[in-house]
Amino acid sequence: MSAQDSPHASDPRRPDHEHLPRGANPLRRTTDRIEAWWSGFLLLVLVLGLPMASVSAGLAAYGSAMRAVQAQTAERHQVTARLTPDPDAARVSAADEKQKVRLSWTGEDGERRTGTAYVSQDEAERSTLRIWVDREGTVKAPPMSAGDAQATGWVMGGMTAVGVYVVLVAARKSMRLALDRSRYARWDTEWDLVEPQWSARFGR
Repeated sequence: MSAQDSPHASDPRRPDHEHLPRGANPLRRTTDRIEAWWSGFLLLVLVLGLPMASVSAGLAAYGSAMRAVQAQTAERHQVTARLTPDPDAARVSAADEKQKVRLSWTGEDGERRTGTAYVSQDEAERSTLRIWVDREGTVKAPPMSAGDAQATGWVMGGMTAVGVYVVLVAARKSMRLALDRSRYARWDTEWDLVEPQWSARFGR
């Protein structure tokens, strides 16, 4: 068999696209390649960047919350207070059934202190109640716990993951819209050149 008879020999009658490398698409435009590159880059950021951002934000939030836990635990302590219903105070709402009560207790310095708090109906019926106060003797909410800090870290990490995903989706859609506008403008330009030839063919 001669070289000319070889199936691999160049044949001018064969279409040009048959000589293109495997995977090459003669109809692929520059904007298509840009879109593919941009989508690949965003996918890489999604796979690598999203977990890193989520974990980093979650750990940072957890660390900040744990410092708050330590600070609140150091400055607040529990005391046993006596309850005196406040006759001038009405319930906050019928839904939570909280009511205002007067509290009196002995501070760490031995002085008698008083304050007010909103408690549930069951707690208001007691004679004494364990409450949290700071060093100045002000009634405070219970300090945050380590569990609260962990929950804060998980929530912040999840919110960061959702935020990064939304930003990446928006970036892809924005690039897609910009490329589509470029494609439509090019199509309009090409149609302005081709349309007169088609019209002339039909005698229009």
